[in-house]
Amino acid sequence: MSEASKAAEVVSAGPAPVTRIARRHARPGHEPQYEALIREMFGKMRAFHGFMGADMIPPEQPGGCYQVVVNFASEADLQRWDESSVRAEMHRRIREVAEDDPDYRRLSGLEAWFAGTVVPASMHPPRFRMAVVTWMGIFPVVSFYLWLVSLWPGFLEQPFLPRTAVFTAVIVVTMTWVVMPRLTKVMRGWLNPKPKQ
Repeated sequence: MSEASKAAEVVSAGPAPVTRIARRHARPGHEPQYEALIREMFGKMRAFHGFMGADMIPPEQPGGCYQVVVNFASEADLQRWDESSVRAEMHRRIREVAEDDPDYRRLSGLEAWFAGTVVPASMHPPRFRMAVVTWMGIFPVVSFYLWLVSLWPGFLEQPFLPRTAVFTAVIVVTMTWVVMPRLTKVMRGWLNPKPKQ
C-alpha cells in the first residue's frame, strides 16, 4: 500500500459528523409554545457529548413547517441523544403543541457542508460566499498534500491516473470529514447573516 493510501485511511478513520433535519407543524395558535419548547430542547442537547449546534427555522408562511436542524459529531453521539430519557420527555411535551410526528432527513458528507444554511430555499447563502468558504478549505488542504507528496519521490513516479485518484480521494475525505464541518460552523454567521432589523 502506498504512503498516500495509508494517509487516506488515517484521515477517514474518524467518525463523520451528522446533520438531521426534522420538519413538523405546530398546532395553530400554539406556535410560541412550540418555539419555546424547541429552544428548551436545544439547551438540554448542549449537555450531551458530541453536540455541535442546532437551528430552528420557522415557516415562511403561516401554518407551514418548522424545520429543526441539529448537528452531532457522530452517529453514535446522535444515537445517545435519541435514546435518552431527556429527549423522550421533551418530545412528549412537544407533541402536545404539534400537529404531527416529525419527518426526519439525515445529511452527511458533502451534502451536509452547508447544512443549516440551505433550508429553506429562500435562505440560501449567496453562491459566491459558499465558493469563498469552499476555497478557504481547499487551498490549505491541497497545499498541504502537495507538500506532503513532494517528500515521497516514489509517489510522483506512479502512473498518472492512479496517482491522481489517490491524491483527490485524500483531499475529498479530508474536506468532507475534517475541514468543512468545522469551517462552515466557524463561518456560519458570514454565510447566512441575520437580516437587518
